Amino acid sequence: MSVHPVESVPAATTRPAMNLPRLRDMASRGEKIAMLTAYDATFARVLDDAGVDTILVGDSLGNVIQGDTSTVPVALVDMVYHTRCTARGKRSAWLIADMPFGAYERSPEQAFDSAVELMRAGAQMVKLEGGGVLVETVRFLTERGIPVCAHLGLTPQRVHALGGFRVQGRDDAGAAALRADAKAMAAAGAAMLVLELVPSALARQVTEENLGLLTIGIGAGAGTSGQVLVLHDLLGLTAGKRPRFVRDFTHVAGSDVGLGIREAVQTYVQDVKQGRFPDEAVHGF
Repeated sequence: MSVHPVESVPAATTRPAMNLPRLRDMASRGEKIAMLTAYDATFARVLDDAGVDTILVGDSLGNVIQGDTSTVPVALVDMVYHTRCTARGKRSAWLIADMPFGAYERSPEQAFDSAVELMRAGAQMVKLEGGGVLVETVRFLTERGIPVCAHLGLTPQRVHALGGFRVQGRDDAGAAALRADAKAMAAAGAAMLVLELVPSALARQVTEENLGLLTIGIGAGAGTSGQVLVLHDLLGLTAGKRPRFVRDFTHVAGSDVGLGIREAVQTYVQDVKQGRFPDEAVHGF
């Protein structure tokens, strides 16, 4: 069986290439940033053509591609491979790659070496999970020209230490710690921050307190600079119980109408941009 190969060199497009200044300009104008995960060239092209602003090569590939129960087993070599595949398919979207568990915690120098591998594979930014203990690592990377996305709240690489997939920052102490970590990450040079499974009021507060920091929510309400979902969740392919913050975009609410993959992604982008997703009453905490 033959297929038409994805072009190794992105084709011409009318959409300008996304970069940090463009993303910051969007946020300053109140335009929401639409982010999705992708792990290969074909889906990267579909997402890019549908108008997704930012593609994340997430270590969630451990769950949805490799079949593991967590992201912990994902290795740097896995992330480099999938980042290279995804970079070949995207045209205009900004490309972020996760730093996997064990690839950056030992020292800033280790983190730099891992980030270099991901950047050489096509990443334009790297993402790492954790708060204050990683401030010096974030500063080390950004001072050497590597854009960093931080990740606070539920950090899946540390799910065992957190006691499971639970909302973070519910009490005053937890909220204060998260706010302090966000400020520290911004001061260290992080340009973007994923907030996962935190109360919507807290996510909005973090966004308002750190105006130079692009905040991306997942299960964190609508008050962030943008939203991200795992592609397979958006397509209704979640195994087991679907997280509360997820919507299956292949179905039109209140009808029996089904959408194809391209239409589902386009609907997600439009709903993020127009403030219809997430719905605080349905997807908020």
